[in-house]
Amino acid sequence: MVAAVALAGTALAPAGAAADIYAYTDADGVIHFTNRKGSDPRFKLYLKGTGGRRARDGAAVTPVPPSDRAIERFTRYNAWIREAAALYQIPEALVRAVIKVESDYDPRAVSVAGAQGLMQLLPETALRMQVSDVLDPRGNIFAGTRYLRLLANAFNGDLQLTIAGYNAGEGAVIRYGGIPPYQETQDYVLRVLQCYHRYRTIPDPVAASQSPLGP
Repeated sequence: MVAAVALAGTALAPAGAAADIYAYTDADGVIHFTNRKGSDPRFKLYLKGTGGRRARDGAAVTPVPPSDRAIERFTRYNAWIREAAALYQIPEALVRAVIKVESDYDPRAVSVAGAQGLMQLLPETALRMQVSDVLDPRGNIFAGTRYLRLLANAFNGDLQLTIAGYNAGEGAVIRYGGIPPYQETQDYVLRVLQCYHRYRTIPDPVAASQSPLGP
């Protein structure tokens, strides 16, 4: 069952503030978030600072753009994608869409922000998702899919907020009460949704991966 989510006091944070996020889950399974801990002992630290990859822009890393052009890469990880999607109850098409947009199925890709691997995990996200080798394709897929499950739980199954959280961090989505007003994140949500639709409607992952995006 996907947990519900409630926001408490997040609108009081200045736009773009990197406040800590606190949370607790009540007896009905509703997750409550706030950026002000206050005196309520039920709230525990959920996320330190901003979280997401935008906070890492400008980090001193050596980017490695996707360079694998083999057609086989679109089916090479089928078994692990299916296993992770089934384990974490995330649509297989969504896992594939995130991999396509993030790395174009190249496990060696590294972004300018330091995100790595097929699902482009930051080191701190990999640590949270308990993966030791972020460049291992299987571990990366399982960790990225687990993070999608965490986001889907936090945002009551809302697909767009889940995707936005994957790019900008759940803290930014909580602070803004929706998709953050970052052009990068807004473009990212649109691209992932377009790829998600392709993978849902085109059974062949190779054909779906090579199909041009819509306008």
